[in-house]
Amino acid sequence: MRGRFERLICGVTILLVAVAAGTRQAAAQTATNKAPVISTNAPSLLIKNLERLESHPLTFGLDQVPALRDITFLGEPLWKYVASLIYILLAFYAAKLIDFIARVWLGKVTARTETKFDDLLLRLLQGPIKVVVFVLLLNIGLNIFDWSSTARLYLSKGMIVVVADSLTYLAVKVLGVLLQNWKRRHEQEVDRKFNDQLFSVIRVSLNTFLIVVAVLVTAQNLNINITAAIASLSIGGLAVGLAAQDTLGNLFGAVAVFVDKPFRVGDQIKLEGAEGTVEAVGLRSTRLRNPEGQLVAIPSKTMGNAIITNLTRRPHIKTVLNFSLARTLPAVKVKRAIALLEEVYRGHPMTQDVWVSFNQFSGAGLNIMVVYWWKGTDYQKYLSSIQEMNLAVKERFDAEEIAFA
Repeated sequence: MRGRFERLICGVTILLVAVAAGTRQAAAQTATNKAPVISTNAPSLLIKNLERLESHPLTFGLDQVPALRDITFLGEPLWKYVASLIYILLAFYAAKLIDFIARVWLGKVTARTETKFDDLLLRLLQGPIKVVVFVLLLNIGLNIFDWSSTARLYLSKGMIVVVADSLTYLAVKVLGVLLQNWKRRHEQEVDRKFNDQLFSVIRVSLNTFLIVVAVLVTAQNLNINITAAIASLSIGGLAVGLAAQDTLGNLFGAVAVFVDKPFRVGDQIKLEGAEGTVEAVGLRSTRLRNPEGQLVAIPSKTMGNAIITNLTRRPHIKTVLNFSLARTLPAVKVKRAIALLEEVYRGHPMTQDVWVSFNQFSGAGLNIMVVYWWKGTDYQKYLSSIQEMNLAVKERFDAEEIAFA
């Protein structure tokens, strides 16, 4: 695609040169009698025309008009301004033509894809392509107009600024599209408000970074000494970092929580010094509702570095129960107790697995250990089911005259 753009630019420039050459007087043409050499290579033809125009400035024949030739403004004859205006108009419409051709060609390419992302990029490229091509044509015009060195200097710097603005605008817009596409993937999440806040901060930070870098690079291309500016930014950044290290720590902690997603709003989590249900996730803190009903705010910096146990995301709830039976209980009764426990706990519909073992003699009793896994993570339903099974065990033990220690 780059090669096609270069050929388009070369072709349009040759067209502009041909228009200018047709209006130039015979006296401005070379006096040689050499036969012209026809070349099919467009870049070579462009170079030839530019070399010829460097020795014979582009005038559109306006230098032959006495009023435009004799009247001067800022030390330059008026015909230069009029000729420059004509060239600018031609360059403007040539840039629009190239932009149109590029959009049509790229539109056919993007129409073959199913994604909408390339269509958004194509819409973003419409303005910058036109501006960059226009400035490139103006830069060529600087070499074929007989402007003074001072005028060339200021015009060249002005075009550098215009190109830099266009490329910066394009970079900011492309970054916005990428972030918006990333944000769209997280729109269905519960903590959407936190996502919106974080995306806003990330967008502003990255845009600011791009603009600062663009300003520094542009200044360097304009031969402006940016060493002092970089040193000042470094010192200022260090001062801001020291003064707002807690705020920045919370911000980076919030970014870590967002990227890693160790929990979501509504999850029950446990970490050192706090346990509860997540009610809100913000840039500065995460708020939990603990079992006592109190609201606990934990700084995002702490959340980013803490070891977090997400109780909601466990696939089941594990419980270890110990039943102490009387030491004088006969072995037959002990075996019957093990069978009853196996029957009661394994028979519940929410049971995932259960282990029953007569594991030890404990003091004055016999200990039977039950390791139970309950399917699900709803703690209230789990407590209700455990209560139901424990009452069933008590009833069955009483019916079989199996006494606890």
